[in-house]
Amino acid sequence: MTQTLPFALDDPRLLVAGVLGVILVAMVLSIRAANRAARLSGPLMQLARRVEALGEGQERLAGGLHHVTEAQMQSQSAMLDLMERRLADVQGKMSESLYGSARRTAHSLGELQERLKVIDKAQDKITRLSGDVLSLQDILSNKQTRGAFGEIQLNDIVGKALPPDAYTLQATLGNGRRADCLIHMPAPPGPIVIDAKFPLEAYEVLMRAEMGDQKTRAAQAFRLSVRKHLRDIAARYIVDGETSDSALMFLPSEAVYAELHANHAQVVREGFALRVWIVSPTTCMAVLNTLRGVLKDARMREQAGAIRRELGLLAADVDRMGTRVENLDRHFGQAARDVAEIRISAEKAGNRARRLDNFDFAQGGEPDRPPRD
Repeated sequence: MTQTLPFALDDPRLLVAGVLGVILVAMVLSIRAANRAARLSGPLMQLARRVEALGEGQERLAGGLHHVTEAQMQSQSAMLDLMERRLADVQGKMSESLYGSARRTAHSLGELQERLKVIDKAQDKITRLSGDVLSLQDILSNKQTRGAFGEIQLNDIVGKALPPDAYTLQATLGNGRRADCLIHMPAPPGPIVIDAKFPLEAYEVLMRAEMGDQKTRAAQAFRLSVRKHLRDIAARYIVDGETSDSALMFLPSEAVYAELHANHAQVVREGFALRVWIVSPTTCMAVLNTLRGVLKDARMREQAGAIRRELGLLAADVDRMGTRVENLDRHFGQAARDVAEIRISAEKAGNRARRLDNFDFAQGGEPDRPPRD
């Protein structure tokens, strides 16, 4: 069932009521808006003041930032100047340091170069010395060349100790053996042979041997080698009626000589029994000097008759010279007297010449008297 409204829609009163209602609503809304605006105006004012304060702070901040920027720029400029000065100082010090280092380095390099030159020279000397040592080892390792080396050393010693006519090198004996050196000594004792060979192989084995049985066997082999060499010298170079009844075995090594006398005295005594004397370069020089004295005495005895004849002739010459000196002294005495008489005659002649110059003829001169003996 449809409800009937108390008024019609096209009623003017309804329109006026609506308009009034609308106005009333608008007024209410305006009042509410005014109240709301009144409530919001306080915070907005505060916000405006804050914004204004913020703007002022921003301006002060901008000014402060400007001052800070200027101070920072000044500080940076001062820092840059200081850094430039310090950098210049550092560069100068580094340049001086580098120059000094370069100079010291150049000096050190110069000294190093000189030392390297000295080292090079020493190295060359060491190289040559090594070559000489190797050559010496090659010489001593070969029996033939070792014998030649011993002969050369012996020749040098003999040449310094004896006159050239007192020895012969590589002399051939009547039995066909060739002696390294034959010293011409008068009888007794007669010519003496010096042999320059030596048994080095057995000695080297002995020196390399270790203690124990190896050392004992090496020493025994060394003694046997030396004994054989002593017997060979006695059999070859001691010839009855041609040479002395003794000979010399020359060892060019003082070490071998010392080893024999220190540890193998029995072998040395066997050499004495065979009349073969073992000598080293030092003892050989002493023996040769003794032989030179013996040669000198023998030659003086050989020339004793000639010396006596020469002394007699010298005495006769001295006597004749004494007689001639006496004659010469007598002639000198006579010449002195003649000179004195000539001086007297010259004085008288001078006196006469002065009288003649003065026309003094009254006083006659004394006649010259003959000289008195």
